[in-house]
Formats: sequence, structure tokens, C-alpha cells
Amino acid sequence: MDLMDKLASLAQRYEELNTLMAQPDTLDDIMLLERYGREHAELEEVVQKYHALIANEQQIAEAQEMYETSDEPEMRDLAYEELEHLKEQKEHLLEEVRIALLPKDIMDEKNAIVTIQGGAGGDEAALFAGELFRMYSRYADSKRWKIEILDSNETGQGGIKDITFIVKGKGAYSRMKYEGGTHRVQRVPVTEANGRIHTSTAKVIVLPEADDDINIEIKDTDIRVDVYRSTGHGGQSVNTTDSAVRITHLPTGLVVTIQDEKSQLKNKTKALSVLKARLWDLEEARRQEELSKSRRSQVQTGDRSEKIRTYNFPQDRVTDHRIGYTRHNLPGVLNGELDEFIDNLITVDQADKLQHLFETDAAAK
Repeated sequence: MDLMDKLASLAQRYEELNTLMAQPDTLDDIMLLERYGREHAELEEVVQKYHALIANEQQIAEAQEMYETSDEPEMRDLAYEELEHLKEQKEHLLEEVRIALLPKDIMDEKNAIVTIQGGAGGDEAALFAGELFRMYSRYADSKRWKIEILDSNETGQGGIKDITFIVKGKGAYSRMKYEGGTHRVQRVPVTEANGRIHTSTAKVIVLPEADDDINIEIKDTDIRVDVYRSTGHGGQSVNTTDSAVRITHLPTGLVVTIQDEKSQLKNKTKALSVLKARLWDLEEARRQEELSKSRRSQVQTGDRSEKIRTYNFPQDRVTDHRIGYTRHNLPGVLNGELDEFIDNLITVDQADKLQHLFETDAAAK
């Protein structure tokens, strides 16, 4: 089946879904209607591109006929120019269709659970972790996403040893997932008397928020739940009840601590959600390891120890090492101007997946 045959089949299914969703039996079954609705929405973009391609091919045929049959040189020139323009338009449409046909990451539309941990560099690393949190907060504001802090461990100088928060908004994970990895900062710390440039790091971990789509079972016998009083900066108690929750997953040793809510039950619910997301991440890592012979995207290796981005203050430079992309606007980036980086990462990611798709199709033939 060639591309146009495949598109025709999808268009036929799209029309079939239009009919199915209008049936009385479907309208009486909310779950069935929602399932048809999701499939219909997933097909809509590619079917629109297919109809645009059909129209484009008709226009190409008409321009070709005019070019071949016209006796007037001026009309032939106009037809030739139109033909070249339409052929170029067709190539763009085909590229858009191929991207639309790429397998969708079912996690993309979910909220993102983000953890930032100060790495090498002591207090300077904690200050950098705090700046990354502010950067993501401002980026979330620009997208009209909401941020909910689940747990944080601050230092006395305005830095953050570690922080876990949820970024809530449509498609948050689809963009934030490209931020996972080790971020490096190069600058002269305020405490450096000799003006030497120091290098510090912070690790960013991004996971999709767990829900019913993430099929991970957590047995009661596999976890230990400890409760204690929430603490603020300096270790002082900020609550008079044992509302903070620490859950330890015994088989893996994973530990999740949540003290954001005054309700112990709410904190336990959030902690279980974060634990579920981290267990899903472990399963995903194992799956990727099993598929390691297949080509994977160069911008999503999943290796958190890999240095993905450097923030160089003396040179006013931010460089993403995965794609070799540099901007000389460090204050703007730290103020949340991340779209240029993330858009380029998505473009490279899609190109890599397309190449893998072509190689797989070629091998099948």
C-alpha cells in the first residue's frame, strides 16, 4: 500500500466515524462516543492534509495540461511558473503528512512531573537549580500552564537542593520532556574572590503525570509509608500535624516525599502518583534497552547523566549540545524564552523518527 492508498483508507475511516458518532446507539453510550471521538480527532489533521493533496494534484494536472496545449508563449510561461509552485507545495504537504502519520506519544498530552536536583558545585549548584525552577515557572506562565510544587528542599542562600513540581496544562509533557538531562552552568560565583569561572550542574528529570493510561500496579505490600511533620527552610516545623508523607517502594528502593498539602491523605495520593510515574519511567527505560538495536531519537536518549545544555555567563551563551544549537541571549532564556530551543529539538526529533520510519519501510520491502 503506497502513501496515497494509506491516506485514502484513513479518510474512509474518518467518514465512517462521522456516521458512527451520529448513530442513536453510540449517542447512548458515552464511553463508546468518547472512544470514537478520540479516534476522529486523531485522524482529522491527516485527512485534511490528504484532501489538500488531492486538490493539489488536480491543480497540477490542470496546469500541466495548459502548459502542454497552449499556443501562446506567455500563457505557457505562466503555466510553467504555476506548475513549479504547485510541485513545491506538494512536497511541503507530503512532508506534513509524513509527520502527521508518525506514531503519537500517548503521554504527550499529559501534565509533566519535573524534578530538579542540584548536582556538582555545592551552593552554586543549588543556586543554579533555583534559577532553572524560575526559568520553568516563567516558561509555564508564557504557556498559561500552572505549576504546583509537591516537595522542595531549599538552602539558606535562595538556592534549591531539590524540588519536585507538576506542570499542569494541555501538552505540557510534549514540550517539557525535552528538558530532561544534566544542565551545566559556567560563571564566576558571587563568593569567588579571585574571579575564577566555576562549572556547576543540575539534573532535570521529566515524567508524564500518572493516570489510568499508565498501567502500573503498586501493591500495598511493596510500599512502606512514613508520616511526619512538614518542615520549612532551616528545618523548622510548619505544621502541627503529621501530614508529610514519605513512600518507599521496597522492590526498587525508590523514595517519594510529599509535604505540600496539610492533608496527609492528599499528600499520600500525590506521592503515589509520583511513584507510579517513576515506576513507569523504569519500565520505559527497560523497554528502550530491549529496543536498543532500533535507531532512537538523538534528542531523547533518556540518559540523565548526559550533559544536554550549557549556560555560559561570561559569553552570554546558551548551547544545546544535542543539536548543536546556540543562542546569545542568556538572560532571555533564564526568563523562560525556551520555545526556540524546544521547537528546534522537536524538528530534529521528528526528522530522526521520519528517517527511522523510511529505513524500516525500505527494509520491509
